[in-house]
Order: sequence, then C-alpha cells, then structure tokens
Amino acid sequence: MTNEDDPLRLRPLTARSVILSTLLGTHPPRLRAGHLVRVGGLFGISEGTVRVALSRMVAAGDLGQPEGFYELGERLRLRQARQDESRSPSTRLWDGTWEVAIVTAERRPAAERAAFREAVTALRLAEVREGVWMRPDNLTGERPPVVAGRCTFLRAVPEEDPASLAGSLWDLPGWAGRARALRNAFDAAATVADRFTLAAAALRHLLADPLLPAELLPGDWPGDDLRHRYDLFEAEFEGIVRDHLEITPAGG
Repeated sequence: MTNEDDPLRLRPLTARSVILSTLLGTHPPRLRAGHLVRVGGLFGISEGTVRVALSRMVAAGDLGQPEGFYELGERLRLRQARQDESRSPSTRLWDGTWEVAIVTAERRPAAERAAFREAVTALRLAEVREGVWMRPDNLTGERPPVVAGRCTFLRAVPEEDPASLAGSLWDLPGWAGRARALRNAFDAAATVADRFTLAAAALRHLLADPLLPAELLPGDWPGDDLRHRYDLFEAEFEGIVRDHLEITPAGG
C-alpha cells in the first residue's frame, strides 16, 4: 500500500512493527531471534534489519532477552493484556447505572498523570471534565492501583437520555466509520503483508472501542465484525508460522 492508495493512513510495515505485532499475538510473548528473522523475511525485511531492530528494542526496554529468547517487556505485556481484552471483552448485563470516577488525589508529577490517563482510558472511561470520568457500568475488569488509588468511584443514573450522553462522550460515528473501512480493506486485501498491516491497525482501533451496552450503540455497530476479521487473520498467520516457518513458542 502506498500513501496515495491509503485513505486509512496505516502505519508503514517496519522491522519493529513486525516484531512487535508478532510477539503481541504470541502467547506467551517470547520467540527466538531466528524465528523473528524468518517472520521478517515473509515481508521482505532482511535479517540484519531485524537484528538491529531487536537490539534497539532491548535497549529501549521494549523487549527482554532471557535464555536466548526475545520477550515483551512489562509495559508491552500490559498492552497485550488490554488487546486480548479488547478482542474478547468481559461484560455484564447493564442495569442502567453509570460508573463515575472522581479524581481525589493531590496533583502528581507529569509522568504519573500520564500513566493515570493511560490507565483510566484503558478502562474505557470517558472524561466529562477535568478530574471526572464516567461510563455505563457494564464492564467487569479490575481497576489498576494507579486508578483505584487516585479516585473515588460512584454509581449514578444520569437524568440525561443515556444514548445521547454516550454520543456526547464518544465519537461513535467516527469509530464506526474507521472500523467499517478497516473491515472492507481486510476483505479486499490481496497479500499477507497487507492483511498483517491491517490486522495491527484493527487491533489498535479495537483498543478504542468504548464497549458500550448494545442499547446505547447506533445500529449496525461494526465492533464484532472487526473482531471477527482480526480472528480470521490471526488463524491465517498462525498457520503460516506453524506450517511454513516451523516456529514454535518459547518451550520449543
């Protein structure tokens, strides 16, 4: 795909992106260098380029290097967990109540504030105004300490129409439009490289799915369709890795 042909503005396929996407899709997320080199070869990336990228990712703390393997560092393992959750979210029947998080801790350094914002966004909470976040109370995940220790949590039933409130907190048409475009691009993609690039973009997009109750979503919400496209590609890519590259997980 060229930039001119790419209205989705997909991130270019690089050695780093291939390594990262491959490990994020591997459980446990660790592979030998030779295996990652061969994965890079599928996309025309030279061995030297892959090995340089691996060295840089280790130096940056993105990867660890235990016992001859390369594995995701802690921050990226948390990202993998969020991605797994975005593909198969843990939800419950919605009773009409909303979860409200009010920041009560004293102002923290910039790095801590950034970590808090990342964590609270991962919980699919939307910012109403500074220090106040909310969402329908239909998710069952645990709150990380960086959020639980800084907020007071309440349950409320807003007077405003819930669908209108959801529409004001999330850009639902924008999310759905890009999801449909990614889905359609998947169906039209002719090469593994194109589908690999689209799969990575789809997974990033699913991280921004607000995971709202069905009754608050516009009709024909494409979230499940996009998850299905990703699952199809994951099965395809695992087959390529297993049958053609003879790559096995860390125990192999």
